[in-house]
Amino acid sequence: MAELLRPYAEARPDEPAVTDERGVTTWREFRARVDRLAGALRGLGLDDGDAIALHSGNRREYFELMAAATHIGLRYVLVNWHWTADELRYVLADSGAKALFSEDAFADVAAEAAVDTPFRIGIGEVPGFQPYEEFLAGGPDGEPSGQVMGWPMIYTSGTTGRPKGVRRKLVTTGAPLETMKGVAEGSAQLLSIPEGGRSLLVGPVYHSAQWLWSHVMLCAGRSVVMRQSFDPEETLRLIEEHRITNVHLVPTQFVRLLRLDEETRRRYDLSSLVAVWHGAAPCSPEVKRRMIDWLGPVVYEYYGSTESSVNTVVSSREWLERPGTVGRALPMAEIHVLREDGSPAAAGERGQLWFRYTSGDDVEYWGDPDKTASVHRDGLFTTGDVGHLDEDGYLFLSDRVIDMIISGGVNIYPAEIEGVLITHPAVRDVAVFGVPDQEYGEQVKAAVELEDGYEPSDALEEELIAFSRRTLAGYKAPRSVDFLDALPRTPTGKLYKRVIRDPYWTGREKSI
Repeated sequence: MAELLRPYAEARPDEPAVTDERGVTTWREFRARVDRLAGALRGLGLDDGDAIALHSGNRREYFELMAAATHIGLRYVLVNWHWTADELRYVLADSGAKALFSEDAFADVAAEAAVDTPFRIGIGEVPGFQPYEEFLAGGPDGEPSGQVMGWPMIYTSGTTGRPKGVRRKLVTTGAPLETMKGVAEGSAQLLSIPEGGRSLLVGPVYHSAQWLWSHVMLCAGRSVVMRQSFDPEETLRLIEEHRITNVHLVPTQFVRLLRLDEETRRRYDLSSLVAVWHGAAPCSPEVKRRMIDWLGPVVYEYYGSTESSVNTVVSSREWLERPGTVGRALPMAEIHVLREDGSPAAAGERGQLWFRYTSGDDVEYWGDPDKTASVHRDGLFTTGDVGHLDEDGYLFLSDRVIDMIISGGVNIYPAEIEGVLITHPAVRDVAVFGVPDQEYGEQVKAAVELEDGYEPSDALEEELIAFSRRTLAGYKAPRSVDFLDALPRTPTGKLYKRVIRDPYWTGREKSI
C-alpha cells in the first residue's frame, strides 16, 4: 500500500481519515482508493516529474489525488478555483499539465480551458470529461511500485501579472518518500499538532498554508475534516463534534467568529483545540488579543510565503510580551535584514528581508530564470518584505511586498489588474493598490487617469469594475475607483505608487 499511509491504515483502519459534507472515508478505504488511483495515474503513462492539475473545491477526492501523486513522483498543480478560463488555460500550458481533474461546480471554466490538455477527468458530471469514479475503478489493485515523492507546484503571481509556479531546490519530485515522511512528521511537531490530532480545513486547499495544515498533516496521520467554505458558527460546531485539535484561519475569519454573540460562542465546547494558527494577512492587534482572551494561549502566528514556507512562529505568550512580532527564525532559516546598500541593518532598524536555509534548500520560479535571479543576491533570496529584528531576534514586519495586496489571506498582484484596466478606452493610466479594510485587511482600489473626452462619474466607476470582472476572477476586481488628473510618474516612466497609496494608511501600519 501507499507507504506513508500504511501505519495509519493498519493501526486505525475504521477511523475517519478524511471527512467532507458528502461523507467519510476511513483510513482503510482511503488507502485502498489511493493505491488504485496511483495505478490509474501510472496507466496514463505519467512518469516522475510529470504534472497533473487539480481544479476542485475542498473535497475527499482532492486529498486522494494529492496522496496518490505524493507517492508516485508527480507534480500536482493546485489550481485556484476562482480563476477564469483564460487564467486556468495559461497555468495548464505553463506547467505542462498532462491531466486536469475538475469538479462539476467549475465545469464550464474547465471545459473551455482544457481543450489542449491530453487527459480530462471530472469529479461529478463534467461534460466531455471521464468520470472520476470510472477512472479510479480502472486502476489495478495493490501497492504502486517504485514509490517516490511527489510535490505540489503552487502558483503565485509576479510583477508581470501572470502567475508563476514555485519550486524548491531540495524538496522536489523524485526524492525518496522518506523526505516526505520527514517533512510531515517535522511539520506536525513544529506546529504543535499532537499524534492522532484532527485538522479542520475551512479555507481553500489550493493555498500553500492550507495545504500544509491539511494534506501534510494527513501524511503524518492527522485526519482532516473539511468544508468548502467558512461559516463561523458551523466552524465552532465542527470543532466540538469532531474534537478538532488544530485549525488554520486568516484574520477575516477571526473577525467573523468574534462577531458571533457571546451566547453562541459559549454554546460550543472548544476545549479540544491545541493550536489555532494564523498568518497570510494583516491581523489587528485588538482582534488577536480578543481571540487569545476567548480561546486561551492556543493561538499561534507564523510568517512565511508560498516561496519561503514558514520562517518564524510565535506563541500567544511571546506575542503578548512583544505585541506585533511574528516570532523568531526557525532553526533551519536565517533571516537577514539588509539596508539598500546590502549592509546589515542594526537591531530595530527597518530593511528588506532576505533568507537562507541551513539545509541548502532554495526557491525558483518554474520556467523563469530571470524572475528567479531577481530575488537572489549573494546566496540569499527575498520575497520583498520589509521589517526589523529586535535585540532578541524577534521579527517585526513593517510592510509587505511594495505592490502586493493581501485581502482575506489571498495574495493579489496589481500588475495583472492594471494590465486589464489599461485596455479600456477610457483609461490613459492606472495604478492599483490596497487600502485598509476592517474585515479583509485590505481591499483593491484603482486610481485612474482618464483619456480626453471622458469625465469621472459613478457610472464610469461601475463600468470599469465590471470590465475587470469580465477577464479576472472576482476577488481581483477593484472595489472602488478614484479618478486623478495625472498619476505621479518620473520622466523614465516609474510610478510613485506610494504617493497615491500612503494617505489611505496614515496612522495605520501594514503588518501581518
